[in-house]
Amino acid sequence: MPISILIAGIIALFTALSFAELTTWQPVEGSVYEYARQLISPFSGFLAGWMWMLSNTFTGAAVSLGFAYYLKAAFPSLPSNVIAAILCIAFTALNFVGARQSALLNNILVAAKLLVLAFFIIFGAVHTTTTNFLPFAPFNAGVLYGAYFIFFAYTGFARVAVVAEEVKDAKRNVPRALLLSLAIATIVYILVGIAAIGLVGPANLAASNSPLAEAISVTGSPLAVQIVSFGGLLATASVLLMAILGVSRMAYSMARRRDMPQVLTKLHHKFGTPYYSIWIIGVLMAVLVLFFDLTGVVPISTFASLFYYALTNMAAFKLKTEERRYSRLIPEMGLITCLVLLVFILFAAPKALTIGVICLITGAVYYGVKKYASK
Repeated sequence: MPISILIAGIIALFTALSFAELTTWQPVEGSVYEYARQLISPFSGFLAGWMWMLSNTFTGAAVSLGFAYYLKAAFPSLPSNVIAAILCIAFTALNFVGARQSALLNNILVAAKLLVLAFFIIFGAVHTTTTNFLPFAPFNAGVLYGAYFIFFAYTGFARVAVVAEEVKDAKRNVPRALLLSLAIATIVYILVGIAAIGLVGPANLAASNSPLAEAISVTGSPLAVQIVSFGGLLATASVLLMAILGVSRMAYSMARRRDMPQVLTKLHHKFGTPYYSIWIIGVLMAVLVLFFDLTGVVPISTFASLFYYALTNMAAFKLKTEERRYSRLIPEMGLITCLVLLVFILFAAPKALTIGVICLITGAVYYGVKKYASK
């Protein structure tokens, strides 16, 4: 698992550098949608934005289910899907009130969950069983399967680029946020992964819906289990909060270009938020969690992420030489690695590939019908 995390992090780094270059060139609301639209083609831009919304909608559904599973670990009688749906609606309401309030709460949640993860790493290291790391066999196909699924955990680093117009000194701060968040996340992921394996081994982790709580439970400390479960709640809640923010802003940006219904551009008279897009996305997430489980949601989100990341790298490659900060080799490597991971979905999650392709075709048909109707 630590090797898979590292591979996924390196793949994400190439795309993060492409995002940083594009944001320095033009910090704009909509991010990959705008970049693909301007540098590749309007149709490519639409598909990038469409798949962004798909990915982050499924991300929101996945983390809300994660929240419910951690809560269910403490209260087994609670219905996971219903709890996840209620959380989606509650955080949609918070995004409706405003981005500033959402960002403040997110900062608090992130700080708290990092403290909990630090506790997990340190406390877990004390109770590590070294035999849980045996046999250590990093050179096998399972490592690449793992990298594909773990890549889901890296898809949030680019979300700040979608709200670039709402960031102060975006040309400086957004690229820094992209790269720093990716670096910090990779280090934390690897340390948490090592601690979790050392506690219970890979088989027990694979069988659990709340793996960190499961791992820390072998220490025999009920307090430690409660702390880590609370951290799981914080972690999933913060991701859901930002997922709703990111998708609603992408929908707003696409509607502004008339690629989505104009109603999505309407701002609330009091809060100044695109309230139609926020509520539509939030309700859609709530509906998804009522019918999907976690293992079904994650690979669909990863497929969509890899698709629009591939377009991001293509857009960065097409920047003029005088507008570049890095070598063209960076977006080339980003594109190649994204395509390699996409190939693995054929083996790792064929059902997710089918759903992802259907959603992609649906978007293409919508775009074609809309263009035809506007003539």
